[in-house]
Amino acid sequence: MRCVPAARAFVKAFFQFWYDVVIGDDWKIAAAVVTILLAGPIAVVAGAAGTALLAPLLAIGLGATFTAELLIDKPRAGADVSRRHRRTVLS
Repeated sequence: MRCVPAARAFVKAFFQFWYDVVIGDDWKIAAAVVTILLAGPIAVVAGAAGTALLAPLLAIGLGATFTAELLIDKPRAGADVSRRHRRTVLS
């Protein structure tokens, strides 16, 4: 029964890897990507968007949400970010 802890460790490492790949550093960007990717099929099923315009609209939406997240998380001028960088380096 020694393979159970090894299997558990493998499964845990597997899911931690995929969490880091999908979520990465910012869960808000991952949520925006999932929202935009779900909006495509919903628009097709609802018949709200023509197929010629759907891809460019989704690309624009993805770019807009990504840009908005970067602007929201941008440190303010004069803000002390050294503490955040120290914590990242020491962790």
